[in-house]
Amino acid sequence: MFAGNLGALVQTNVKRMLAYSSIAHAGYILVAFASVTYLAGNPEGGASAAYAAVLFYLVSYALVKVGAFTIVSELGGLGEKHLSLEDYAGLGQRQPGAAAILSLFLLSLLGLPVTAGFFGKFYIFKAAVNSHLIWLAVLMAINSVIGAYYYLRLIVVMYMREPSAEAKPLVVSFPLSVYLVLTITVLGTIYFGLFPNRILNFVLQSNLLGR
Repeated sequence: MFAGNLGALVQTNVKRMLAYSSIAHAGYILVAFASVTYLAGNPEGGASAAYAAVLFYLVSYALVKVGAFTIVSELGGLGEKHLSLEDYAGLGQRQPGAAAILSLFLLSLLGLPVTAGFFGKFYIFKAAVNSHLIWLAVLMAINSVIGAYYYLRLIVVMYMREPSAEAKPLVVSFPLSVYLVLTITVLGTIYFGLFPNRILNFVLQSNLLGR
């Protein structure tokens, strides 16, 4: 968690920042696996909820990351020349739709309520507390705060910073296939945030968990 978040914190390349944040999210998933390991050997049970937390997080995280990397790759253009934070300055005015969608994905990665990312982190945090891994839950909370800085930094750049005079305007027309991917990932991110219990009830089915 610390390796990914501290690495992302110093990046000025947006795609590299997202790549480092993936390392941090892998750390969050390992917290859930640690909870599963503890609860599986606990006579009081509770491992099913931890399994569900892992599956929920993996699916919601995959949706958000696919969407975020898709839009960043398209904005990067041929040769990925437009990946620096400066390239995103003023994107909220030049391409409001792209900026809004990317902001949704960033806020979900941050863990904002009513997004898939919020419940993904919440269920992992709850599993860690239930398995008495309080120190891991605390480290996860600290890392979530660190991650919030660089996610919000990009949103601030898109909406509150004007592009430099020498920078070329970043205006990209997305192909239909990209719109399709973004539509699916946006709807999935919102659906997972609004109806998490439906997803959990599905993954808690005995045939899915093999119990």
